[in-house]
Amino acid sequence: MQGFIIRLQRVKDEDLIVSILTQHRLETLYRFYGARHSTINLGYMIDFEIEYSLKSSIGRLYDVVHLGFPWLMDMARTRTWQQFVSLFYPHLKDAEETGGYYFDLLRSAAQLWHKQNPKRIALESYARLLSFEGRLPDTRSCFFCDTPIDAEQVSVIRAFQYAHTECARQQPIRKSAMDELLQRQSALFLTDEEVNRLWSVLLEGL
Repeated sequence: MQGFIIRLQRVKDEDLIVSILTQHRLETLYRFYGARHSTINLGYMIDFEIEYSLKSSIGRLYDVVHLGFPWLMDMARTRTWQQFVSLFYPHLKDAEETGGYYFDLLRSAAQLWHKQNPKRIALESYARLLSFEGRLPDTRSCFFCDTPIDAEQVSVIRAFQYAHTECARQQPIRKSAMDELLQRQSALFLTDEEVNRLWSVLLEGL
């Protein structure tokens, strides 16, 4: 079985509770600490087995093989990846059966992570997620005052909702570039400054 580690929780004696997003479900497993165990970390894609026991309410994670990506040696890209992946646990924690979409989304992003600015890949992935979940924002009206947005710039808040800059009191983003991101899942026309601003919004939660 393969999956992405989207949460690590330390318990007694350095044991871990590990949340793994697989193609079919979100697995919560126990990982015993031991010198012979392979190293695991947040964001890793792993191949693994599950051992069940009548003595425990959750399965045991074992026989772990790390399925690495070339960019893992780049600490900045790895840190950004871990920040992105960690957003999925609070979003999916109440849905054991997740289907394959979220796993495929992360795998696709991981395969591209070394080819361009990873924050752009994350933003494009999030735009796809919003479309998949039917949560694309209303790009015509302000989230706060519900009146039309006619300006060439907008403020963007959590879930990429649009708002008048005077309503949200945040730095603006060009509406045409933001529309391109949401409609075509392309961050091509966003400046690096706008990408960083949207990345901060994304870190507030999916």
